Amino acid sequence: MSDPSTAAPSPDVPPWRRRRPVVLSSAAFLLVSLLTALLPGTAAAQLPQTVVSLTFDDDNADQLPAAQTLQAAGMKGTFYIPSGFVDSPDYLTRADLTAIAGMGHEIGGHTVTHPDLTTLPSDEAKRQICDDRVNLTNWGFRVTSFAYPFAAAIADSEALAQQCGYNSARGLGDIQSRFGCADCPFSESMTPDDKYYLKALDQVDNTWTLADLQTAVTNAETNNGGWVQITFHHVGGSDPLAVPVQTFDDFVNWLKPRATTNNTVVKTVDQVIGGTVNAAVNGPVVSPPGPGVNGVAQNASLETGSTNPNVPACYMVGGYGENTPTFTTTTTAPNAQEGAKAEDLSVANYVSGDAKLLPTFDLGGCSPSVTAGRTYSLRAWYKSNTVTQFAVYTRSGVGTWSYWTSSPYFATSSTYTQAVWTTPAIPSGVTGLSFGLNQFNNGLLTTDSYSFYDTEGAPNPAAAAPAPAQRSAKADSSAISTAAGDGALASTVPAPPEASTPVTDTGAAYAREAPTGDAAHHSRDQRRGPAPGTVLLVPGPNQVEPGTPVVPLEGALTG
Repeated sequence: MSDPSTAAPSPDVPPWRRRRPVVLSSAAFLLVSLLTALLPGTAAAQLPQTVVSLTFDDDNADQLPAAQTLQAAGMKGTFYIPSGFVDSPDYLTRADLTAIAGMGHEIGGHTVTHPDLTTLPSDEAKRQICDDRVNLTNWGFRVTSFAYPFAAAIADSEALAQQCGYNSARGLGDIQSRFGCADCPFSESMTPDDKYYLKALDQVDNTWTLADLQTAVTNAETNNGGWVQITFHHVGGSDPLAVPVQTFDDFVNWLKPRATTNNTVVKTVDQVIGGTVNAAVNGPVVSPPGPGVNGVAQNASLETGSTNPNVPACYMVGGYGENTPTFTTTTTAPNAQEGAKAEDLSVANYVSGDAKLLPTFDLGGCSPSVTAGRTYSLRAWYKSNTVTQFAVYTRSGVGTWSYWTSSPYFATSSTYTQAVWTTPAIPSGVTGLSFGLNQFNNGLLTTDSYSFYDTEGAPNPAAAAPAPAQRSAKADSSAISTAAGDGALASTVPAPPEASTPVTDTGAAYAREAPTGDAAHHSRDQRRGPAPGTVLLVPGPNQVEPGTPVVPLEGALTG
């Protein structure tokens, strides 16, 4: 049989008809090419869809310009907010959040005070998740999406997120990138297997380039699409978790046309997950102590340790200024006033500020609850070769912590003596309190046996207590005489010269650090917050005024 491709044309077919099929094929090709050029979305629609969610954690103030950049590009983001940070210095305000929501962006939850949920008792974890959603709901936002601080979550955390009314909860680090998770997929499913631990890329930090952000998207596009969640903390600035403004802007401009060229669209987390808005659920309430009941209900004598052998459970270590603090739990028998343990605080290289041990800034699991209008007796046993005083912080009904005041100064003592001070009336709106004796000079302070009583029905201290004193941001410079009571009750003294040293700089001990790049990637079971013993930046007198919100920045505030 002859090859049709080489056969001579039939003489019965007119020449003008012989090439017609070729002409039609070429015309069809040109027509398709023209339509593709004029209507690129037609071809893009045939591609697997990729959805990108741009999410922002922690309520940082530099996220407001980023929200405006997205709005100008016709994109909507999801902002995960720890409600206890709102209106604090360097954080978004309620007015900012209202403006962001008004642009069409989503407001999601991120707990009240950004703790590692895996370390908390169930009731405190539920307060953190539920009360955050209650706060944001009360402020008028539609709140359906949640993100775990530090991406730290266990099965109980997922259950609580669902119980508190969220439709989803996000992790970090389960999508493949050059920073890790080589065996992970390039995207999350549009219908996730686990809505309460959504897979997302590692958080963006200062090691990410524009090419990294673009690759995160193109990896999904070339692997059957899917859902890519990209997490930002800071846009601009020098924080380890900051991406340059220009890089962010360039990424948004690069991403914008891909809806028509690559079928890649930007959606909020809520738009992807869907679902109704569930009723807000309050977390368990912690009542103030009754008459004669010690409000330091957890670990008052410091006997229970944490995962760090030098920090008692339910306490945090912090300070500010330029100094080098060292916290050590001592178990030498003579060093404990009660039980077998006490806490040593040694300060070296002192220039300014202070260091102190405080009940953890939480929602009532460790920090005592109070009633507005009442006065409370603060007590702790100590011995010290330098003057000390109580630094006092308050918690609002929302869960925001603020510096409130400081007590008079207590004298040095080589043997255990009890510091006792009665607070002014608790201000309106305050629901909790944390306090601790501070060290604001080179020296050694040992503390033990903390107690906290409503003055109505409070037991007698070791001896007659000092008279109550109204305080301002700075400690009183005048002495308040008190009987020593056989040395059992601390006497007060005039303010030492270093007490008035202004604080303008933060020393290395309180500098903010965070793992970045490859070092930031961890498997899920290793995603945790800073270990107990991480020194927190907790400002006090000589740096902030009474009522100033305080966000205790740890060295690795991530997720």
